[in-house]
Amino acid sequence: MKPTAIVAGHICLDIFPDMSQCKSEQFQHGITPGHLIFVGAMNFSTGGVVSNTGLGLWKLGVPTLLMGKIGNDFLGQIVRQYLAQFGSSVSEGILIDPATNTSYTIVISPPNVDRSFLHNPGANDTFDKDDIRYKQLEGAKLFHFGYPPLMKRMVEEGETQLPTIFRRAKEKGVITSMDMSFPDPSSSAARAPWKTILSAALPYVDIFLPSIEEILLLLNRPLYDEMFQQSPNGDILPLINPELLSSLSQQLLAMGAKIVGFKCGYRGLYLRTADFSSIKALSEVLPIKSEEWATKELWEPCFKVNVVGTAGSGDATIAGFLCAVLHGFSAEKAAEAAVAVGACCVEAADTVSGIRSWEETLKRIESGWQKLSY
Repeated sequence: MKPTAIVAGHICLDIFPDMSQCKSEQFQHGITPGHLIFVGAMNFSTGGVVSNTGLGLWKLGVPTLLMGKIGNDFLGQIVRQYLAQFGSSVSEGILIDPATNTSYTIVISPPNVDRSFLHNPGANDTFDKDDIRYKQLEGAKLFHFGYPPLMKRMVEEGETQLPTIFRRAKEKGVITSMDMSFPDPSSSAARAPWKTILSAALPYVDIFLPSIEEILLLLNRPLYDEMFQQSPNGDILPLINPELLSSLSQQLLAMGAKIVGFKCGYRGLYLRTADFSSIKALSEVLPIKSEEWATKELWEPCFKVNVVGTAGSGDATIAGFLCAVLHGFSAEKAAEAAVAVGACCVEAADTVSGIRSWEETLKRIESGWQKLSY
């Protein structure tokens, strides 16, 4: 079966110590040097956008092909073994590069505390525009690429790499989508000329879905730093307001994106769309109605859940949104479905096991599932 969606970019092995029995106050200010914290068994899953959003789409019933790069090492064997359970057609786009190591992330995700990561980029640093098999995009509906700030060539050669990837994808007739990631604020990735990079890439990107923290850090570092200093425990989400979201989204629409969404953590999903003519071009590939998508602006709250772990929740939210778009949902219903899938995700410690089928997710929404108020 030909894939409907292709998800490319960053892939790694996620290593999860079970922290479900830990107390959240142990982590409110980080881990205290010299202190011992008891945890449960170690769990493994693949991570990064290729796995999180790609397998999320697969679990939602969308035929999906993954494209990423790993090493020919022990961690790479674990990645291949993990992906094998989803079928060879899902993972046949994974490249094996014996000259590098497999990327890994140690995920520190206590209950009711946002996750932290220890990350090695590995083979993702050598991934470039020629590692995507563009021929396989033919016949697909959607191409999603993610985490360029965590991929060395996407940072150092971003003004040529990203525009080329998305231009070539558009030439195959697919809808294009991009997610970002939050780099170490002290790294060269955080200091890269992202305004210039995005100005070159977004004319070829139909759907752009970064988190609010990511886009604020990359486009307006002084404001991000100011808000970070003002916020307790570095959480800027309480300081986010509609005026800021509107201003940033307008800037990205002006750069060329047609649909802009900001993942706002426990504050939900903000969505803004371009004018009728821009959306009409998307409706020629997707089963959406232009009048239900043009010039929309909304902020969808999260659903109430018992949070076990937040790893992969943003990627799951994107999977829900893209699945809704592929099903022809309206903008309002797509945003609601997106936060529903994200909510299901945080009910498990890893990045994909909490995601339910599309039918189960919709039934849960229709059953009167309560939303948070903020």
